[in-house]
Amino acid sequence: MKISPKVLLADDHAVVRQGMSIMLRKAFKDVQVFQAENMTEILYKVKQDMYDLLVLDVYFPEGSSIGIITQIKEIQPQCKILIFSGYSEEQYALRYINSGADGFLNKLSSETDVYQAVTTVLKNKKYVSTTVKDKILDSVLNNHVQNPLDTLSNRELEVARLLVNGEGNLEISNILNLQKSTVSTYKYRIFEKLQISNVVSLVSLFREYNKTI
Repeated sequence: MKISPKVLLADDHAVVRQGMSIMLRKAFKDVQVFQAENMTEILYKVKQDMYDLLVLDVYFPEGSSIGIITQIKEIQPQCKILIFSGYSEEQYALRYINSGADGFLNKLSSETDVYQAVTTVLKNKKYVSTTVKDKILDSVLNNHVQNPLDTLSNRELEVARLLVNGEGNLEISNILNLQKSTVSTYKYRIFEKLQISNVVSLVSLFREYNKTI
């Protein structure tokens, strides 16, 4: 593992970037830390310079970051991507790892967990918490989906979260740059997959299975 990794911290909250920067500087000798506050800046920086690690948040004002992981890997295949998010680890970890991320870390994690996660992905290994590992094992052994929200596609989950947050079809179409009719289609599919008929039921499912709204 490289003793002095070059890291890009990508989060739209400055306090989060600063906090992670402090932890990395305490854990790694001569670590080089750079920052980005939105997805446009992330893509610009990875095109301009090489990084050993990208610490990436799940959501930015432009939407979910899951769509840019493939682009980042195409530009810098060697760059490891560690997702660092306050959103539900059980709900998002596998989605992001299946999309190309190398690990998932919750923002409530301890400094020890941060060090372990960073060192793990820099050693070309995948990092998830014990909780997620247990979930994967249980799903394989029992051959069933425990969380109904897992049946949603990445885009459907994005639309569902906005619905839960009180956004209407028009607002969602503007946020995600989709046709209003397309949003309606996604909403229909979400309700059909989850076997619900209204947003109130959707909120209940998020509270029960996702924990973070």
